[in-house]
Amino acid sequence: MSNNPATTAPVTRDADETAMVRRLQEKAAWVRRETLRVHGVAPETRIASSLSPVEVLVALYYGGHLRFDPRNPQWAGRDRFIASKGHGCVALYPIFADVGYIAAEELATVGKTGSRLGGIPDAQIPGIETTNGSLGHGLGVACGIALALKQKRSDARVYVLVGDGELCEGSVWEAVMFAGQQQLDNLVLIADNNGISMLDYCRNIINLDPLDAKLRQFQWDAVTVDGHDVGAVHRALAGCRQPGCRRPQAVVARTVKGKGVPVLEGDALCHVKTLSKEQVTAAIGSLP
Repeated sequence: MSNNPATTAPVTRDADETAMVRRLQEKAAWVRRETLRVHGVAPETRIASSLSPVEVLVALYYGGHLRFDPRNPQWAGRDRFIASKGHGCVALYPIFADVGYIAAEELATVGKTGSRLGGIPDAQIPGIETTNGSLGHGLGVACGIALALKQKRSDARVYVLVGDGELCEGSVWEAVMFAGQQQLDNLVLIADNNGISMLDYCRNIINLDPLDAKLRQFQWDAVTVDGHDVGAVHRALAGCRQPGCRRPQAVVARTVKGKGVPVLEGDALCHVKTLSKEQVTAAIGSLP
């Protein structure tokens, strides 16, 4: 084998990338199991909505894309993550316990009287930037934060997760147009494109396909990936940091609502369904 760095370096990069993806896959499997356990403790949580963005959240928090410090949650240099799809971000709780934002013991208190961990994460929890729940506001707030950061000449970035049902809100598209016009190149929109809204398939309400093409029409760069291929999500997020780009970035993650739980997958009403403790136990046992 040649000792020429030009030929040996890619092998090392490939090996590092493979190891990273394997670690992310293991984390995603763990987060999916732990999210189900949280639902067993707090059946009011929206479990189907929380299972679809698991790989997205894992890539963000473990893939080196999101800059954060659990010891100093308000660190000025942090990247901001806006959980606009708040009801679907219960999967953040196991991640926050793992990285040190909250104590692992708190996971047993979700939804309990006096707990700060509710069915929708809010700003009293370290690591949560905004209180969400009423859909359609997260991207607009993210635009304001991104614009302020640019004016302060900060290199921090703003990531915002929205659901595809939420994209029916006109306020989201006002924010999309604003971000494109203002060239908010420090803004990354991630769409959890699972195809199911609260009470029906999105295609039967407002069909936004092809979503990436629509975003590009409003001066965004956009890519669509398999949202359960954590390696693809990881690479897409890495691509959002390309030098010289002057546009806001979007990753459309095609996902399955209720991923990992066959009784939920593909069910048009899975958004409002609760699993029994027996179903939670069975679902955890069936996961890899």
